[in-house]
Amino acid sequence: MESTRPALCLRKLTSADLAFADSIRALAGWNQTLADWERFLATDPDGCFLAEWRGTPAGTATTTIYGAQLAWIGMVLVHPDFRRRGIGRALLQHAIAYLHNRGVRCIKLDATPEGKLVYDALGFRTEWTLKRWAGRPGAAKRATPAPELRAWRPADAAFVEPLDTAAFGVWRRSLWVTLGSAGGVGLVTESKNGGLAGLGFVRPGSQALHLGPVIANSPEVGLDLIEGLMVRAMEARNPGDTIFWDIPDPNERAVSWAQGHVLSVQRPLIRMFLGENATLGDPRRQFAIGGPEVG
Repeated sequence: MESTRPALCLRKLTSADLAFADSIRALAGWNQTLADWERFLATDPDGCFLAEWRGTPAGTATTTIYGAQLAWIGMVLVHPDFRRRGIGRALLQHAIAYLHNRGVRCIKLDATPEGKLVYDALGFRTEWTLKRWAGRPGAAKRATPAPELRAWRPADAAFVEPLDTAAFGVWRRSLWVTLGSAGGVGLVTESKNGGLAGLGFVRPGSQALHLGPVIANSPEVGLDLIEGLMVRAMEARNPGDTIFWDIPDPNERAVSWAQGHVLSVQRPLIRMFLGENATLGDPRRQFAIGGPEVG
């Protein structure tokens, strides 16, 4: 007698699944690392999901909740052997239902042009566009970072809220705390009133260094941070390493800097939202996003 058990099963992702999760990340050519997967689980172990097809791991999705106003969906991946079976859509719907049950009012993600069709059908709308730029840190001007820049300190996480809320729309406290211990380089610029005028990170990736997030209250501060982070990354790593930099298209000053330093566009992305988009932020203050998986 044939089993009536459904072919597709969705469950929580666990630490035992991370080797599989990172293997399909590698097949897709994405830049995240095993440490990124571990960070997703540490941030919200109930919000990371695995799809199994007849008992075999087949796909993943993660969620990151930044508060009742906003959450993020990322790492929606399906193994090539299991595509065209509705697994990606099922993972998305499962993640959306989880976030709605948690009371989140707006869900965002960064879509590829191909993936946008799926998100459109689920009710997501376009907010703005961005592009991944790629190049080498050696393309940055070899200059000593501005004296206003200093290294990130763990205590800085408590002072990010005003700047992060203005730039991104909400305070991503958990993200800044974990980035500070992720083995990358962090720099900040202090404001005259003792707060933060800008901050950013560059961190290791599986294929390239990843520049971001970088937020600032002015183009001058933002571009000083970009240059400082690139110079520090070049000093800390092989100068020939490639760097990935995801820039919102509305941030024309950052786009112009990338063009002027001979970086090239690797791929376009679309920032999309579902629900009440009350956390607009300002993409002109976002000089690099944290990554498509976290915003």
